[in-house]
Amino acid sequence: MANRHRGEIDAEIGGVRRTLVLTLGALAELEDAFDAADLVALAGRFESGRLKARDLIAIIGAGLRGAGETVRDQDVAAMTVEGGVAGFARIAGDLLTATFGSETP
Repeated sequence: MANRHRGEIDAEIGGVRRTLVLTLGALAELEDAFDAADLVALAGRFESGRLKARDLIAIIGAGLRGAGETVRDQDVAAMTVEGGVAGFARIAGDLLTATFGSETP
């Protein structure tokens, strides 16, 4: 079960209940993927609310790897979630809120 105090979330992806977390390593991976100078720039990019499908794949993939799964972005791209792209956007949004936000569940 996910611990929101550690920035973890649970989500059903590809028919499997999984935990996602953006660890420091996962955040460094996203800084590289989005060519962000630092964490402030990375958070600012996400605050715009405008994410491409490739962004959702990178965020979710980093979150899965942060939680210890061995998964590549192309594996994430082939997975399905309930609600389709809106479901992926919800998962990414929940993960970013758990990581950067102060919202409580």
